[in-house]
Amino acid sequence: MQTPILSIKNISKAFPGVKALDGVNLHLYEGKVMALLGENGAGKSTLMKIISGVYTLDSGELIYQGKSVAFKNPREAQLEGITIIHQELNLIKELSIAENIFLGREPVQIIGKIDWKKLYSDSEALMERLGLKRSPKTLVGELSIAEQQLVEIAKAISFNAKVIIMDEPTDALTEAETERLFKLIKDLRAENKAVVFISHRLEEIFEICDQLTILRDGKPVCEAEVSDFTKEMIIEKMVGRKLEEQYPYMEAKKNSDTVLTVNQLTNTHVTDVSFDLKAGEVLGVSGLVGSGRTELAKTLYGLYPITSGEIHLLGRKVHFKSPQEALKMGLAYISEDRKSEGLVLGLSVAENMTLSCLDQFVGKMGNVSHSKEKSVVGDYIEKMSIKTPSQSQMIKLLSGGNQQKVAIAKGILNQPKVLILDEPTRGVDVGAKKEIYEIINQLKAEGMGIIVISSEMPELLGISDRIMVVHEGRNKGILSRQEASQERIMSVALQ
Repeated sequence: MQTPILSIKNISKAFPGVKALDGVNLHLYEGKVMALLGENGAGKSTLMKIISGVYTLDSGELIYQGKSVAFKNPREAQLEGITIIHQELNLIKELSIAENIFLGREPVQIIGKIDWKKLYSDSEALMERLGLKRSPKTLVGELSIAEQQLVEIAKAISFNAKVIIMDEPTDALTEAETERLFKLIKDLRAENKAVVFISHRLEEIFEICDQLTILRDGKPVCEAEVSDFTKEMIIEKMVGRKLEEQYPYMEAKKNSDTVLTVNQLTNTHVTDVSFDLKAGEVLGVSGLVGSGRTELAKTLYGLYPITSGEIHLLGRKVHFKSPQEALKMGLAYISEDRKSEGLVLGLSVAENMTLSCLDQFVGKMGNVSHSKEKSVVGDYIEKMSIKTPSQSQMIKLLSGGNQQKVAIAKGILNQPKVLILDEPTRGVDVGAKKEIYEIINQLKAEGMGIIVISSEMPELLGISDRIMVVHEGRNKGILSRQEASQERIMSVALQ
């Protein structure tokens, strides 16, 4: 029987107020791709950070290549042949692609100076494997999130590691980029590397993985061959129950008032976009990455100036000069990049939730009423099923799904009439996804107009009343729920 290159034996790890891992076991084999599965907060990222030297374990043992090891830091793990592609991008935006890939390991000439020619050619070879069509001299700050993710992957494989951990690597990638990544993973498998693949997109597990390990609430549930499982079986093991309905749809009320009207909106990002949104309606926005979906949302939110066209909110013509103005007048936007644009990771759950509406809690003397703030935050934690030990818990210690719920709560605490959700379930597990869909239904029932931008076609088809198809910054058509299908959406986008 094949000996594991890496074995995890009875590992436990706790943080203040949270037992992240409790007696976890896992085995990695050369030439195999292991799927690590579980809901947000199940302990996946914590376990991978222990393996890669980011965290130290509290108890248990890590056996690597037959020896018991305890890495003090990621550098130590990298030198031993273990590397990780983090879900949170870890790049220096002021440096070039090549400088980021080989930071601290730059090739040098005999005289000790950096060999720039080799640095760029080695980087180019790695970029070519991933289909990243950029100059290696390009500053990382000029790249899209998807391109930055590819740089992270290039950096990880540049170590020629024996164990490669990929934490949500396809999260920001297009379909074509994901296909290239999967080809790379197959190449790594053929080179006898051991790969750990973390993803909430279960269809990817069946496409690329050989084995799976499932965690639930920090505890091991099972280790098995992927071929022994169906998608439904995986979900049941992950959440501990059957998920009867993945997309709980609630029909919109008929003859509702129009809350938002957009006429021939144009700027450097979008061209001649027109549509309307009714109270209690979910308008899905579909389009390939780079189609202008997010740019449209940020234009509506006052982040990008308008060249021509009009926006009417609640029947009144508006011209937002800033996001603050849009928020004050009843339009809220929840960013696709919650960690950079939606939340302040160094603040608590409560501080993040009330950050944009502190004026609601200011008393007559000009002081913030912390008792009122605590009461409101407590209501939203309960209402949105946010799993946190306390309101004062640092937001960065929550799972991705719970961080996302806090980001949504932050938006709706302003009681907007229109809520724009940009990729609301990115990096969120199936159980938390359903909870977010139920929150959307609840807001819909309260009469809020909701725009949902998503790269996941089944999600849009499952929760939307209508779907607007955006391509190259233009509205190519709006489909009713009855008309919409994946094929029809693609057809409209490319017509």
